[in-house]
Amino acid sequence: MATIKLKKLDQQVIVITGASSGIGLCTAESAIKAGAKVVLGARSADTLGELEERFQNLGGECMSVMADVSDRKQVQQLAEAAVNRFGRIDTWVNNAGLAIYGRLDEVSEQDSRKLFDINFWGVVHGSLVALPHLKAQGGALINLGSEVSEASVPLLGMYAASKHAVKGFTDSLRIEITKVDKAPVSITLIQPTAVDTPFDEHGRNYMPKQADLPTPMIDPQAVADAILKAAVRPKRAIKVGMMAKVNTFVAKNLPAIGERMAAKQVKNLQRDEPPQDPEGTLYVPGESGETHGHHPSA
Repeated sequence: MATIKLKKLDQQVIVITGASSGIGLCTAESAIKAGAKVVLGARSADTLGELEERFQNLGGECMSVMADVSDRKQVQQLAEAAVNRFGRIDTWVNNAGLAIYGRLDEVSEQDSRKLFDINFWGVVHGSLVALPHLKAQGGALINLGSEVSEASVPLLGMYAASKHAVKGFTDSLRIEITKVDKAPVSITLIQPTAVDTPFDEHGRNYMPKQADLPTPMIDPQAVADAILKAAVRPKRAIKVGMMAKVNTFVAKNLPAIGERMAAKQVKNLQRDEPPQDPEGTLYVPGESGETHGHHPSA
């Protein structure tokens, strides 16, 4: 991967899925400020329109495309729109994803399959659609995993399973593309710890209490910085936040201790108040347009 040459941000066209909130929105804003041309992809049509106008008023070159990553045709249309507008794609960021809070024996199969359609198949669709464009002139494919791509956690079991799947897919794809084909494409897995975004507010919630994220949370800007670093400098994987490094190390080397530590997170994954929106955004777009969540302890 050291021989792969990536462009500076101000020379890039960057496509970001899940760009209407959280990490995706933070990354888009940072990329635009750095001078990149940015294509915003998400299900949230109203928010996308507002963001496109806001960024253009700041002098940024961007466009938005409503796209549900679980539908490969829509992902293909996202890529085509980017190329039609800007002529190429230099970096593709598969960021779209969400959570289900609930015990694995309580979550419905329908909800679990929907989560995988977004979190896993969305990454597959984005990767396979982007690769022909990236191979043609070199570029970066960046997939959002998690510390739970290697560690595990209660009450977010299906989310953890989907992020394990993202890691397996990304690692195998990297071997095929960079080692076998020797194509000029950098393939990076980003693995953040808990991030102060609307993640818990957007998640489907089976619990009798409001979902929460464990502390310490990192700022989404730290993840955006890691993503944009991988866009200009080939990296195999980046763990973001000290706890991501600690939790993945313990899960790999001290698994029994890791499971005991994870079990203690049950209380930290819920607040002592009733759920505000149990359905979340699993089946409907979220229109919050916010980078950060509402966490009193963050």
